[in-house]
Amino acid sequence: MKNNKNKIKTDFSGRAIQICGYIFITLFAILCLIPFIMMLSASFEDEKTLVLNGYNLIPRHFTTAAYQAIFGPGNVIIGSFFMTIGLTVVGTSVGLFLTALTGYALQRPDFKGRNAVSLFLYITTLFSGGLVAFYLLITRYLQLKNSYLAILLPSLMSAWNIIMMKNFIKNSIPHSVSEAAEIDGATPFVTFIKVILPMSKPALATIGLFIGLGYWNEWYNSMLFLDSSVKYRPLQLVLYNLINQASYLKNSMAGQNIAIQDLPLETVKMATAVIATVPIILAYPMVQKYFVSGITVGSVKG
Repeated sequence: MKNNKNKIKTDFSGRAIQICGYIFITLFAILCLIPFIMMLSASFEDEKTLVLNGYNLIPRHFTTAAYQAIFGPGNVIIGSFFMTIGLTVVGTSVGLFLTALTGYALQRPDFKGRNAVSLFLYITTLFSGGLVAFYLLITRYLQLKNSYLAILLPSLMSAWNIIMMKNFIKNSIPHSVSEAAEIDGATPFVTFIKVILPMSKPALATIGLFIGLGYWNEWYNSMLFLDSSVKYRPLQLVLYNLINQASYLKNSMAGQNIAIQDLPLETVKMATAVIATVPIILAYPMVQKYFVSGITVGSVKG
C-alpha cells in the first residue's frame, strides 16, 4: 500500500512538472511570436498612423504602400530576390555535398592523413588571415571582383560544419557498413553516395540549414566585392541600402505622385524584415525533425 502511495505521488509530481513545462514553453513561444506579428502588422500599416499611434497587433489602417514601394516599377528587388534564391540553392547544395564528402573522408580509419587534416581545420577556427588578406585574395589573385563567385566560394565550407559532419558519421554509422559495401564491390565514392548520404539525413538537414541561412543572410561579402555595376545583388544588401538610404526610396517612387512626407519609410523597414524572414520561416519546419538529432549526435565526441 505504501509503495502505491509513493507511486501516485511520483506520478502526480511528474505530471505537475510536465504541465508547468508546457505552460512555460507556450508562454515563451507566444512572447517570441508577438514581435513578429507586430512587425507583420506594421508592414501593412499606414505610415502616419504608425508614427502617431505606434505598433499594434492588428493594422488600424490597412495598406500595401510599403510593399508597393519595395516592388514598384524600377526597383530590382524581385531580381535580387530570385538571384538570392538561386545563390542559396546552389551554395547550399554544393557546400553540403563537399562538407559531407570531407567529413566522410576524415572519419575513415584507412585515411592516413586524417589527423593532420583535422588539426589544420581546427587551427583555422582559431586563427584567420584577416580582412586585408582575404580581400586581396579575392580581388587580386582570384580576380573575382564583381563576380558572384566571390559570394559563392567563401561560404561553401566551414571547419565547424566539417567537424560536426565527421563526428556524426563516426558516431552514427559504423565503419563496418562501409567495409561491407566495399566488399560487395562498391568504390568508396559509391559507398558515400548510396550508403552514407541516405543514412546521414539528420546531419545533412542541420548543416544544410546553417549553410542556407548563411547564403540567405549574405550581405557583407557582397558589399566588399560587388559594386553598383552589378544589377542584381543579394537581397539582404539591397534591403540594407533601401532602409538606410532615403534617396533610394525617393527615386523609386518618382512619378507616382506621392509626396516625400507620405513615403512609407518606417513601414518599409518592417516590410523588408518580413520579406527577409518569411522564406526561412517556411523552410525551417521541413528540417525541424532532423535538427536536434543532427546537432546532438554530431557534437558528441566518439
